[in-house]
Amino acid sequence: MYNHKPPVLWQFTLFNLILLVLLGAWLWQKNQPVIVPDAILPVDAAAKVQCVSYAPYYGKDQTPFKIGTHITQSQIDADLERIAKVSNCVRIYSVGQGLDYVPAAAQKLGLKVLVGAWIGWTAADNNKEINLATALANQYPNTVKAVIVGNEVLLRGEQTEEAMQAYIARAKQLTKVPVTYADVWEFWLNHRNLEQSVDFVTIHLLPYWENNPQSVEQSIQHANIVMNKLDTAFSKPILIGETGWPSTGRQRGTSIPSALNQARYIRTFLREAEQKHWQYNLIEAFDQPWKRGLEGAVGGFWGIYDTELSPKFNLTGPVFDRHDGIMPALFAAIGAFILCAVTFVVGQKHVPSYIGMAILGALAGVTSLLQLEYLGALCGDGSIFGALSCVPTAGRPLASVIMGLQWLSMGGAVLAAWLMLLSLPVLIYQQSAQAVRFVKLMVVLLLVGALAIGLLLTVDGRYRDFPVMIYALPVLQFSLGLWLAKTPLRFTNPVSLVLGVGALTTALVSYLIEPLNYNAAYWLGVLVLFTVPLLFKKQ
Repeated sequence: MYNHKPPVLWQFTLFNLILLVLLGAWLWQKNQPVIVPDAILPVDAAAKVQCVSYAPYYGKDQTPFKIGTHITQSQIDADLERIAKVSNCVRIYSVGQGLDYVPAAAQKLGLKVLVGAWIGWTAADNNKEINLATALANQYPNTVKAVIVGNEVLLRGEQTEEAMQAYIARAKQLTKVPVTYADVWEFWLNHRNLEQSVDFVTIHLLPYWENNPQSVEQSIQHANIVMNKLDTAFSKPILIGETGWPSTGRQRGTSIPSALNQARYIRTFLREAEQKHWQYNLIEAFDQPWKRGLEGAVGGFWGIYDTELSPKFNLTGPVFDRHDGIMPALFAAIGAFILCAVTFVVGQKHVPSYIGMAILGALAGVTSLLQLEYLGALCGDGSIFGALSCVPTAGRPLASVIMGLQWLSMGGAVLAAWLMLLSLPVLIYQQSAQAVRFVKLMVVLLLVGALAIGLLLTVDGRYRDFPVMIYALPVLQFSLGLWLAKTPLRFTNPVSLVLGVGALTTALVSYLIEPLNYNAAYWLGVLVLFTVPLLFKKQ
């Protein structure tokens, strides 16, 4: 079936060189400074943002869902000291798990606090939160600006409008500090009677999470449209209780998470807020890894600080989308060395063979850097090293299962992709039956992962990611690279055919759901390239 004459590899080498140059150019462009309009902040407020959400669950295994979680006073002191450098106020969402210390810590730093009373399903827990939140407001009346009774409770469907009115009324009986309720702006328009219960209206305005996701270029125009609607609908003051942009995660329509877009949105929003005299609170101070179990990878990357407590961007000056340094070159060198070593073991002595495999290895090395970052965003800290030790946890059983399945599918796909690429020198130069069987097995494993990921995308696509970066290189090598290397793998069997068609079908469904999402289009293209070779036997 396979001849043992070494193939002519110039087409294969040129193909991979073009891919490497394109990938290198993309990385170079992402590392260039971008001029973004500077934020405008009030001079009388020491050039700080008005307010920022504070949740302390950025450390390893920290999550509000873990029973017995208690945040230490020393952590809160250190966190607020850091926040006080950029903001005059913090918003907290609950007074449990040690967060009742926040007003005392804020008072020492001159920070104001929007104290949240978390409202969920259970009346006893809700009343306990309201009692403690209002007691703190009464104890620190010069620090606590308002008590926010409930956060997106109506959105989650955990209480009715009438129940929320009763909870708000109870809080107002217990304190003279202003009392409000926070929810997505559409839910305020759907529950306008709540205005009579609160001292001011607190809305959430998040262009990324809109039912019709907004691009970063259209986001401020959208914010103005929303605020005009709300100004018309309500007579009481309006606080934008949450607004922001994620730095990493799944594209939704034309709404693209990135470090650059996060900086662009926040800077532009701050300019608009200063000019329009909007009251606002940014979400959020620190990245929250635990939120990925609820919202996918994007949920963990809304902070203006990462989990290492480093600022992601400045409010003035140029902005960088990536800060790679020498890492791509280092990974490229490692990848080139590994594939050249495999080529040597195979017994090839020709310089063109080493050049071809060095280029493929460099391409695989740089790609592996991006793959590790991708896995790290799913369940680690967003770094390449986080992907090596991360274990997906979500705090809730169903979310944990889904997140674990996604991570196993993608992690397994990465492993299969690496093993496949490592075996290519053996397949191309020796064309042994064992190498053919091994690569076929890796293809089947990749198809299993693609189908599992595709099913998640179709049934839970709002919070799932398109693994284009994981699949692009192995699929390109399987569909085009091996053909150019005169070693095409074309095989049909019921298992691979069913897996391929199933994965392709789910990719098509995902694209039809989100035709403006270019990642959905790329994923569909990758699955087309992956499936077509399965339809033809080698002649």
